[in-house]
Amino acid sequence: MSGEKIQMFVTFAVLAGVFAIFIKEWLPNDLVALGALSVLLLVGILNEQDLGTIFSNSAPMTIGAMFILGEALTRTGVIDWIAQRFEKWAGGSLSRAIIILALIVIPLSAFMNNTPVVIVFLPVLMAFARSTGLKASKLLIPLSFLSILGGTITLIGTSTNLLVSGLSKQQGQPAFGIFEISGLGIVYAIIGSLYIYFIGQRLLPERDTVSSLLDAEDTRKFSSAVEIPEDSPLIGKRLIEHPLFSSRKRTIVYEVIRYGRRVEDTPLDAIILQPRDVLWFRGTSKKLAEIQGHDGVEMIHRRKGSGEEEAVETEEVKTVEAIIGQQSPLIGKSVKESNIRRRYGIVVAAVHRQGVNLSEGYRDIRLAFGDTLLLEGPVHNIVRLNKEGSFLSLNETVIRSRMKSKMTLAIGILAAVVIAAATGILSITSAAIIGAVAAVMTGCLDIRDAYNAVEWNVLFLIYGMLGIGLAMEKTGGAEWIASGVVGSMSQLGPLPILAGIYLLTFILTELVTNNAVAILMTPIAISVAMSLDVDPRPFLVAIMFAASASFITPIGYQTNTYVYGAGGYKFGDFIKVGLPLSLILWVTAMLLIPRLWPF
Repeated sequence: MSGEKIQMFVTFAVLAGVFAIFIKEWLPNDLVALGALSVLLLVGILNEQDLGTIFSNSAPMTIGAMFILGEALTRTGVIDWIAQRFEKWAGGSLSRAIIILALIVIPLSAFMNNTPVVIVFLPVLMAFARSTGLKASKLLIPLSFLSILGGTITLIGTSTNLLVSGLSKQQGQPAFGIFEISGLGIVYAIIGSLYIYFIGQRLLPERDTVSSLLDAEDTRKFSSAVEIPEDSPLIGKRLIEHPLFSSRKRTIVYEVIRYGRRVEDTPLDAIILQPRDVLWFRGTSKKLAEIQGHDGVEMIHRRKGSGEEEAVETEEVKTVEAIIGQQSPLIGKSVKESNIRRRYGIVVAAVHRQGVNLSEGYRDIRLAFGDTLLLEGPVHNIVRLNKEGSFLSLNETVIRSRMKSKMTLAIGILAAVVIAAATGILSITSAAIIGAVAAVMTGCLDIRDAYNAVEWNVLFLIYGMLGIGLAMEKTGGAEWIASGVVGSMSQLGPLPILAGIYLLTFILTELVTNNAVAILMTPIAISVAMSLDVDPRPFLVAIMFAASASFITPIGYQTNTYVYGAGGYKFGDFIKVGLPLSLILWVTAMLLIPRLWPF
């Protein structure tokens, strides 16, 4: 066997390993992709010159700049302003809500990353469901699907479009225009919206969310405080030994004040009670009265000038649902290891994962992206937790922006980027980078927000997968696959091969990240087209739409993962609603792509 063939099979082995780890989710995707790139460098399949080729690809830079522009719209309140008016426009009807959602979400997702659009609308739709009595599960899959459909309308609507365009340009193909795919994208959006309105909403389940785990008597809990008097029999005992403060009694201490300061260096369950310790706890009103009459503790009082005593006003404890975010530091940690109760004075009452509400035995489960937690605690502690960005609260619908006076400016910058790219004044990459810098320079967001807006894990994943794609091209792997496909199907003509490439791309996208699939399929599609002696354009468009239109599983696209836990869905719900839509759009693509981009 020749050296080139050995290198090709090594590349395939690396690729197979990457896909296996992606599917099993043993390691973060970006780490896996960069690890694969390192292996290819180590065995000599790639070299320093190849690294220059990988990192000179303009697509990741463009994607990073678009992340920043999208964050500028979020920070200045553009999306929030629209989202806050949704309930008024939607009325109380599910059908009308879906129409309004389509009219808002699709255009927004056409010009910015659809993930922040979904993140902003999640709590809005949850609040709308509560106020109207509708089930959130009737609204959240439509939210994700509509945002995905909107991303297919323009080249900047989703990162996969930019990746396919950048890779094809690197291989000598003409650059894609920002609105070149808009015709087919609009058809996708219309068909998808009609499907959701007439068929999808009837297939959607009526599921309870994790907050439904609360017992009726626990829907109103209060926090108050007691002091340990100097003659208390509890002095010297561990806090958890007090029968009134065990979780089984539904009365839980979330904060201990000693000498005027919060005890933070000792876990709550290890604290030894001392005289004059102040214990803040949460419990029902019935429990509050029970504690007040118990020996060994005294309710905190304040004295009025008249000498009368009045109990301190108790603070109502808030119960919120929150999703573990994609970049949360809690991912991989168990509820017990995360120390949420110790660090924030907030109790994790339940965890929701993969269609199962876990009210018991969840403390040792390692948290993952998309898990929904039921959190209980005082409002000020909930606010403190939200500021850290570890969770996406599904109950907070307040405006999060801090620079609302610059809304018009942010919209203007994005419009200038689109116009410059569409008219050819600047390339998409140049326009996006200039726009991102302008957004920071004009104060639409600060430099720290800009850095935080970039999903670095996505960019590192892309760079790693670009290395694998280059190795496949360099070793002849892409050409070998293409010749096998063409050799077995050449007599059928280009259309069946186009249909097969589209089908393979969207199946792979449901299993692993769409960016990785787009990077791998693009050189194969170009090689197939060259072997058939036809224009690669229709094949590239097919990959763009197949890699973007991910509807069948909750893991194929991150917006699906966000709504998965929030809506109380099961895995099969996505198959039931998404598979017919995927097949309809596949047929649509096969009818229109050859007409819009002839072979």
